[in-house]
Amino acid sequence: MHILILGGTGEARRIAGLLGAGAADGPRVTSSLAGRVAAPRLPPGEVRVGGFGGADGLAAWLRTHEVDALIDATHPFARTISFNAAAAAARAHVPLLALRRPGWVPGEGDRWHAADSLDQAAALLPGLGRRVFLTTGRMGLAAFAPLDALWFLMRSVDAPEPPFPARMEVLLDRGPFTLEGERELLRAHRVDVLVTKDSGGAATAPKLTAAREAGIPVVVVRRPPVPDGVAVAATPEEAAAWVAGLTVRSRPGQSSG
Repeated sequence: MHILILGGTGEARRIAGLLGAGAADGPRVTSSLAGRVAAPRLPPGEVRVGGFGGADGLAAWLRTHEVDALIDATHPFARTISFNAAAAAARAHVPLLALRRPGWVPGEGDRWHAADSLDQAAALLPGLGRRVFLTTGRMGLAAFAPLDALWFLMRSVDAPEPPFPARMEVLLDRGPFTLEGERELLRAHRVDVLVTKDSGGAATAPKLTAAREAGIPVVVVRRPPVPDGVAVAATPEEAAAWVAGLTVRSRPGQSSG
């Protein structure tokens, strides 16, 4: 059995481990990384880096490499690859599962403002604060570039490329982050508004607690929907169970046994 995992997330690495990637008696597991992070944490098993050339390219790869199951364990905001995966799986007749960690839920005392895009998030900022902690990643910073009156602290794994805000300090760091560390960051930089994507998970959630404690408003960018008709799992364990329940399809010249 050959399983292709579209990943780069911690959950993707966990799935590869649960499936026994790299083990002599395990299935063949290939993890595909987009290559946008300079020094990614590699999962066990086979690893490929780079794009496929859209839905058609991915469908061709699935056929050529005789993939029996496809798992989309990319970031919840990787909309393009998720829709390409759905189209490719349909064309290649390969079962597809999307792993989507549960989104964050506001609690008592939270001052959340929802946005459907980075552009909407940027439009909200002038009315909320002047010193922005921006944790939406290094892609899409052009949405905030026109806000010359605001100061930004932008945190990401790798350095951003322009266009981005003129008044911006870059903090290169990788989660998980601690609550004490996030409290100190907000205090030291006098942050008065936080912008984040609804990525879910525990690794970067402490910033939300720190913002609540400090009474700081949070602009939360909603995640895009999963493509219609795609099965969804909430945890790596659910994804591994889905694979275990699959029947390997017969190929030309093979018996279904």
